[in-house]
Amino acid sequence: MRTFTNIFITGGAGFIGSNMIRYLLSKESGFSGRVINVDALTYAGNPESLSDIAERFGGGPAPRYVFVKADIRDRSAMERVIREYQVDAIIHFAAESHVDRSILGPEAFVTTNVLGTYTLLDVARLYWQERYGSLSAAPVLFHHISTDEVYGSLGDSGYFTENTPYDPRSPYSASKAGSDHLVMAYHHTYGLPITLTNCSNNYGPYQFPEKLIPLMILNMQEAKPLPVYGDGKNIRDWLYVEDHNSAVWTVMQKGRIGEKYNIGGENEWENITLLHRLIDIVAEETGKDPEQLQSLITFVKDRPGHDRRYAIDCTKLKTELGWKQSVSFEEGLRKTVRWYLTNSAWVQHVRSGEYRTWLEKNYNQR
Repeated sequence: MRTFTNIFITGGAGFIGSNMIRYLLSKESGFSGRVINVDALTYAGNPESLSDIAERFGGGPAPRYVFVKADIRDRSAMERVIREYQVDAIIHFAAESHVDRSILGPEAFVTTNVLGTYTLLDVARLYWQERYGSLSAAPVLFHHISTDEVYGSLGDSGYFTENTPYDPRSPYSASKAGSDHLVMAYHHTYGLPITLTNCSNNYGPYQFPEKLIPLMILNMQEAKPLPVYGDGKNIRDWLYVEDHNSAVWTVMQKGRIGEKYNIGGENEWENITLLHRLIDIVAEETGKDPEQLQSLITFVKDRPGHDRRYAIDCTKLKTELGWKQSVSFEEGLRKTVRWYLTNSAWVQHVRSGEYRTWLEKNYNQR
């Protein structure tokens, strides 16, 4: 069982990263060290997602939570952070992650996801080599967060395994595939201790409102159109964010160095079927008329390169490390709906400026 003292989390003000910080600083994780959250606070980074964490853990002479505003592409900033806090583990969440944005503006995805990952890998390699001498014996870890989208599109049957060849179909997934290969290359070339996970679609609290589930919940509240790409029959495997983060922590503590593990919800839904279930839950929670909510469904032109189906086989993670999901989809969806309905201040602070501009450009002009 590996243990760590100072964990450097990139993108910790984003959706999954902020939930990971909450998990690490909870009693459930068993982690007793310090978390250093490094985030550039682009459109999807929101420090308000961790305001209570900062208040509870960020004070005193030895704070357990530290926030640093910096870009992972800034080498000098990354060197300063890793040295100042004597980092012994990195969890690399930071990434441009929305497929539609990658189609409209691919350059940011290449520079952040590929060059940013390279910068982190190289800074970690040099610092840990200097500190410990031999990387192969160093008590450190670089954990890289990736996606099932690097594998491409599945047909009606079959599942992505850790041995599935990469076949990315969008600038986003191509940039993530590139970062995955860099991480593995740094392990094989330099002996950098790494683990890597590829996860399915996450959902839960603090997700930026451009993503499918929060977008639909919020549009229902405001009687706005519920935009559905194509025929709505694209299939995704949905994973509650807390289950994702417990899996990541399991891999970091017990996973084999140099190995990758798929994390899935084993929970496939067509987009349109998921939307109908969301409508039922929102109607139950708010008293709104479900037929009126159904009438808001609007089919829009499909996006280029829209993969038809993703589904993950996470047998390796379950059998080798003993992990399993703890939140059913029904429970997770309802918890997510209730969170967005009761956190209107967070939502309103996020939904401003660039978010509205992007929604107008991406959906309303289709």
